[in-house]
Amino acid sequence: MVTEVFDEELRLQLAQAREALEQASAEGDDDGAQAYAGRVTALLRIADRHGIALPRTAGDDQGEG
Repeated sequence: MVTEVFDEELRLQLAQAREALEQASAEGDDDGAQAYAGRVTALLRIADRHGIALPRTAGDDQGEG
């Protein structure tokens, strides 16, 4: 049960971060886009650490560095 809630929360937060990243990019907000790209990367790392497979996109490596 707790694992399912954790999985769902990660998926929700990832979707929100990707949406915010897309919006920031569309608005030309480079600082915001960089921050959200980092958030996406952090959430994917958390998922990896806990063995949760989340969908990846081509832009997911933008937050590396």
